[in-house]
Amino acid sequence: HPAFTGHFPGAPVLPGAVLLDETLRAVQPENGPRQHWQIGSAKFVKPVRPGEPLTLECERLPSGSLRFAIRSPGGLVASGTLIPAAQSDE
Repeated sequence: HPAFTGHFPGAPVLPGAVLLDETLRAVQPENGPRQHWQIGSAKFVKPVRPGEPLTLECERLPSGSLRFAIRSPGGLVASGTLIPAAQSDE
């Protein structure tokens, strides 16, 4: 990912904002192009290094929110919840 270049030269780490952005992109097709999300919570457990494969797990909660977990072969990287954002019809 291009973000590795400037995010700690000499010891690259994937920024948490990139993890959240990719999570939002991944859930968008399933939930339709008009669905907007707010980040309810996010916890970053361990850094992601270049070349580290990641998997995303999502679970829809009864409230309509999504619980997500991002994992690498070494375990949990990040987790949190996405909440459907209220939209106005303008």
